[in-house]
Amino acid sequence: METQEGRRGIPSLLSSQGECIASNITQLIGWTPLVEMKNIAKKDGIKARLIGKVEPYQPLSSVKDRSALRLIEDAEEKSLISPGITTLVAVTSGNLGIGVAFVASQKGYKFIAVMPAKIAIDKQILLRYLGVEVILVDPAINGFKGLLDRVEQLKNKMENVYVVDQFTNPANPDAHFKWTGPEIWKDTEGKVDIFVAASGSGGTLTGTGRYLKMKNPSVKLICVEPAESAVISGGEPAYHKIQGVGPGFVPEILDTSQIDEIVTVTAQEAMDMARRLAREEGLLVGISSGANAAACLKVAAREENKGKMIVTMFSSGGERYLNSELFAQVKEECVNVNMAF
Repeated sequence: METQEGRRGIPSLLSSQGECIASNITQLIGWTPLVEMKNIAKKDGIKARLIGKVEPYQPLSSVKDRSALRLIEDAEEKSLISPGITTLVAVTSGNLGIGVAFVASQKGYKFIAVMPAKIAIDKQILLRYLGVEVILVDPAINGFKGLLDRVEQLKNKMENVYVVDQFTNPANPDAHFKWTGPEIWKDTEGKVDIFVAASGSGGTLTGTGRYLKMKNPSVKLICVEPAESAVISGGEPAYHKIQGVGPGFVPEILDTSQIDEIVTVTAQEAMDMARRLAREEGLLVGISSGANAAACLKVAAREENKGKMIVTMFSSGGERYLNSELFAQVKEECVNVNMAF
């Protein structure tokens, strides 16, 4: 099979002859399949087509694998970092850090992750398991600024530090302009009418949206954000439970001029939908994926969107949230049952 432009990952390994073996794990980052949510659409009487891009198919199970690779490759191309010399540092709620961790490991970089404490324990565990030094910062003290201050301290203390900044570096949306957007366009045969995605760093929404609108200016771009912290909508930042999105400020790389509409989703709506995706579609995805799907339903329910194709992102796998509120009820049930033995 001939690899098409804009496709990397598994398609790059497929050929009509010879071995199909990745030379290293970073070669597997890229193409992921689309799946239609027919059961939920039927049950809710939705007449639009609801399509999800299954990013848990990435090597370490999240869309951030794409951004991590491009951010590091971009720095290498500009001779800003060198394996064995440079220490990479990143502010992360988890998934970007995990992506940087395995790419850095394969390429020979040390990596330090700066994270808000008391949340995303599953991601902290995975980062430490991957050999990453994890520095926790109390999110109640100065919020996001407290994380940035800790990064500055590291830069002043250490030599040869490079900050992998997903919020300001154009290489982040570039990953999605180069890969995610072309994949969606090709796999839908250009039939996508609406693209729906939550904004964390803004990379997926900006890069993918930019590509799709370049191919068809009529494509609508819908931004999803937490109702509890609807900053892009003009609200005040606040604590919320949709991990990985709604950082409490408008990221520098988020191109708000492309956004046609903002849809807010509560954390409860996001978790309820994530559970529905598991039980009705067999899709084990995380909280932000639930938020994306919940927003899709709101958009699809409108009469003007009847018959349209709505594509969204399933950004990460559900196993990454086992110790979050998403799994709290079933976790308690399992603990209680096992106490009987």
